[in-house]
Amino acid sequence: MEDLLVNRRTKPVALWLVAGVIMIMVQVLLGGITRLTGSGLSITQWDPIIGALPPLNHQDWVHAFNLYRHTPQFRLSNPDFSLGDFKSIFFWEYIHRLWARLIGLVFLIPFALFLIQKRFNKAMVRPMIILFLLGALQGLIGWIMVESGLTGNRIRVDHIRLAVHFIMALLLLTYTLWFAMMLLVPEARRVHQTGLKGLLAAILVILTIQLTYGAFMAGLHAALYAPTWPDMNGHAIPAALFRSPGALVNDPLTVQFIHRGLAYLILILVIAWSVRAKGIPAGPRFLPVIVVLLQALLGILTVMGSRIRIPIVLAVSHQFVAMLVLITMVWTWYRVSGKAPLEAPAAG
Repeated sequence: MEDLLVNRRTKPVALWLVAGVIMIMVQVLLGGITRLTGSGLSITQWDPIIGALPPLNHQDWVHAFNLYRHTPQFRLSNPDFSLGDFKSIFFWEYIHRLWARLIGLVFLIPFALFLIQKRFNKAMVRPMIILFLLGALQGLIGWIMVESGLTGNRIRVDHIRLAVHFIMALLLLTYTLWFAMMLLVPEARRVHQTGLKGLLAAILVILTIQLTYGAFMAGLHAALYAPTWPDMNGHAIPAALFRSPGALVNDPLTVQFIHRGLAYLILILVIAWSVRAKGIPAGPRFLPVIVVLLQALLGILTVMGSRIRIPIVLAVSHQFVAMLVLITMVWTWYRVSGKAPLEAPAAG
């Protein structure tokens, strides 16, 4: 740990990692906008190099549009699309892919520079390799996800592949964040208590499941199936739940029911953790509760606003705060997973 702490030589590396965290968050938000605008299938080819350039003239645009016209989304959902309509959805998918390429450049160019400047020590080699592999894997999973919506009768990408893509992005985000914290946070600012860590571990496991169900919600447009709260279409427990095979992951109403239940459970557990965490500073103790409450509010507003279509601003805000919840919990885990035991508060 001491070998990783920031000094003059490693400070640029720490700042580079923080920039990476921010860029990954932006990329996830762009992915959310791409999904909500129905733009994700507008680019039908994966070309990491030449594909960095958009269509540059009318002929190029017509060619790209003709490729899109062979997709099931065009045939089944957008048969009346004009070239102008196509350009509007092409924009968001192009920006999403362009930002991914930019993240790659921001990783590779400073990485090469830091190697030349000898800013990495031996303890950094393995995390750097893992970062590179996670980033490359995420790009591959992204294309596998898009490919699922280009054949058959799908008008959207497969929601399970979407969930894998989303969770992998969050894994890359949290790993980058953890590496940055190892460089930035000295051991003296960390505490240790097994009870707090155990409850946090449970929260993080449930949160991972919840984030996966959030991706299922997004991929299935499940908010449209019960746009009411606190009930679900007038029922506390709808009668149609769990009736079809695979309902746990494929039925929109069941998915929304589980997503709501996990949200309540996480809120209760985070409040319980905050009550138990009396011996740590007020910031990490109460911040998780505040962020989770905000996330729950945005979730409620998003569902209630989805009577005709899912409101983009609310849904993207919900996704952004979901990342803040994850970051807050990971940061809190890091703060309470130090080597020094947490001293019990003095009596009286």
